[in-house]
Amino acid sequence: MQTASRKVVNGWAMYDWANSVYNLVITSTIFPAYYEAVTSDSNPNNIDKVTLFGKSFINTSLYNYALAIAFIIVAIMSPLLSSIADYRGNKKQFLFFFCTMGSIACGSLYFFDGNNLLFGLICMIIACIGFWSSLVFYNSYLPEIAAPEDRDRVSAKGFVMGYIGSVLLQIICFVIVLKPELFSINTSKASQISFLLVGIWWWGFAQLALKRLPKGMPNNSEQENKNVLLNGYKELIKVWNELKQLSLLRTFLAAFFFYNMGVQTVMLAATLYGKSELQIPTTNLIIAILIIQLIAIPGAYAISKFSEKIGNFKTLVFCVIVWILLCIGGYMLPKGGTTQFYLLATCVGFVMGGIQSLSRSTYSKLMPETKDTTSYFSFYDVTEKIAIVIGMFSFAFITELTGSQRNSVLALIIFFVIGLFFLSIALKKQRDFKS
Repeated sequence: MQTASRKVVNGWAMYDWANSVYNLVITSTIFPAYYEAVTSDSNPNNIDKVTLFGKSFINTSLYNYALAIAFIIVAIMSPLLSSIADYRGNKKQFLFFFCTMGSIACGSLYFFDGNNLLFGLICMIIACIGFWSSLVFYNSYLPEIAAPEDRDRVSAKGFVMGYIGSVLLQIICFVIVLKPELFSINTSKASQISFLLVGIWWWGFAQLALKRLPKGMPNNSEQENKNVLLNGYKELIKVWNELKQLSLLRTFLAAFFFYNMGVQTVMLAATLYGKSELQIPTTNLIIAILIIQLIAIPGAYAISKFSEKIGNFKTLVFCVIVWILLCIGGYMLPKGGTTQFYLLATCVGFVMGGIQSLSRSTYSKLMPETKDTTSYFSFYDVTEKIAIVIGMFSFAFITELTGSQRNSVLALIIFFVIGLFFLSIALKKQRDFKS
């Protein structure tokens, strides 16, 4: 196959530009800091707790539990949605639907003020579902618009566009939050306005991407007598059975399952860890996340180029080893160690986008030739989401059990080590296959 026109590829990457503001503002910076502020008593010596449905939770643990619930829903829904998209060829419509749902939920966080905790958590869960569900259909376009030899480059371009777009809006929100007096508002209102801007940005720029993406082709010739509502789960079983004949792909997915468990948990929990455990001021925390995003841009390109020279698996091994060292560094960081936190953020930024981009393109290159690209990426997506659920529940549970998020960070090393083990097996299988 040939790679699609530059117009289509740029259109595809533009969706990353659009939706990555959710990942930065809502997941990584302003919303977690805002949530921690409105659910705490401002006494750094106390363990902040909140009550929901008559049960008391550590505020950060409840946040992580809520995200885990969102990922469970995404994992359950993904096969059903991908089945319908493959059957009817309407992945573009699904992309629009979940983009709209997520955007509205982000905008609705404008009304969350800490006195309506359940409302805020529900909006957070819906926004998370919208973001990650839309990525199922977005990612499935990659093998359709890029030839195998171009997928690392195109995948990296999507991540880079996402980092650039999200940083631009983050800077705007940064000014509003840190200088609210310029707009005659207080800090809380400034944060709420940021959530509204995320919804507008995400939905607005997504329309530019949707105009350029090709329409899907229905694939219902062999499925007319099947129940489309069950077919997605049958497709997962079909993909699982096919994996039995695809030893290298199966081993890679096992590695991805474990190391991604660590990567995503770090990314989702980092801000609250910095805010409540390390007591990094909100301003410094936002600066650190901006550093991560800015470093991630050259990092994604550098790791893509690195993979061209030494291969995808060797590059992934390098990235996972770096992540293990970062977890050790994060565990050892002192309270209030802003300079050390900046240094850690720089290292995280370098490998963060690279490992995600390279994982996606590696999977697409190891896939067999198939028309059911959405079903295969649904399997990839379900693998990713189950990993995140386990990671987030583990992080929250260990925090509740020990009273410290540091122990949770240290425990993440186990996931990375297991992922590294499977990557080494995949690397050996690849060598044996080539020989």
